[in-house]
Amino acid sequence: MKTSARNQFMGNVIECKSGAVMTEITVEVSSSVHICATVTNGSKESLDLQVGQSVGAIIKASSIILSKAQLKATARNNIKGVVTDVIKGAVNSEVKMAVGETTLCAIVTNESIEDLAIAKGDSIYAIFKASSVILLG
Repeated sequence: MKTSARNQFMGNVIECKSGAVMTEITVEVSSSVHICATVTNGSKESLDLQVGQSVGAIIKASSIILSKAQLKATARNNIKGVVTDVIKGAVNSEVKMAVGETTLCAIVTNESIEDLAIAKGDSIYAIFKASSVILLG
């Protein structure tokens, strides 16, 4: 399946925590990268999500917030990486970052790039909500 989302990862489910309405799924993308997703219990059942299963995880680049400091936030995903490229556009910039063996892309405003002085080689955190992750079975 092709999508327009910049961030598409394969991994294995390593944890499922079911609640009354939603299930929290933790996907191991690499030994150093775990992505947390929340899906409805109905989606968990229809995808037959269980520990050990191989799944895809998709995160839109525009759903990622960048920070030079680790933040305490309600977002379940706070992943440290290193900026490998900043591609400036007219209004927004694409920031590519190495996260373990994986590349993660974020789209942020040029003003944010300037305010945080984001440049190649910087350590940076990619922050996104578990509800921003789409799982493929």
